Amino acid sequence: MEKTKTLIVGLGNPGQKYKNTWHNLGFWAVDEFAKNNDFPNFRLDKKINALISQKENVILVKPQAFMNNSGQIVKSLLTKHRHSIAMAMLWRNLIIIHDDADLEKGVLRISKDRGTAGHKGLDSIVGNIKTKNFVRIRLGVRPKNYIPGSKSLKRFVLKKFNKAEEKTVREVLIKTNQAIEAILEKGVVKAMADFN
Repeated sequence: MEKTKTLIVGLGNPGQKYKNTWHNLGFWAVDEFAKNNDFPNFRLDKKINALISQKENVILVKPQAFMNNSGQIVKSLLTKHRHSIAMAMLWRNLIIIHDDADLEKGVLRISKDRGTAGHKGLDSIVGNIKTKNFVRIRLGVRPKNYIPGSKSLKRFVLKKFNKAEEKTVREVLIKTNQAIEAILEKGVVKAMADFN
């Protein structure tokens, strides 16, 4: 019997305009994990519209639709790799990595089976696969001194990293790499205890 595959999906927006923005931390995290674990180069699956790299039973994914349309890509991947939607939710078989405006920059949280908090990429995924019961690695993007309602968070998440912030980004990517390894090796419950 074929082993169940684990899909790790980093959310972001394609194109140079968004490359070094906080909104693309999901892409950066998947790239970092691929580099540190000797994954092959990402290749574009035109039918699914995603950049994909696979090593053994772990598949790394960077959707190439805009974030608000990520859900159809995730659904297509689950179908292609013979997950029923229900099976994919068990244990650790679907991991979504994304920016989170509820957390300060540099903060990481692992969660499972929780609401989307209005994140459009997550809304799209939940709408397409009809469940929120999957693993998420949430990467904070909220400025430290942000006062809710004072300014649109959109202008922060779509802003490019400055020199001072590059250290914060580097640190959170290292932490994310460790969190993914913990989920894969120890399971999500132990990983949540270690990282949250």
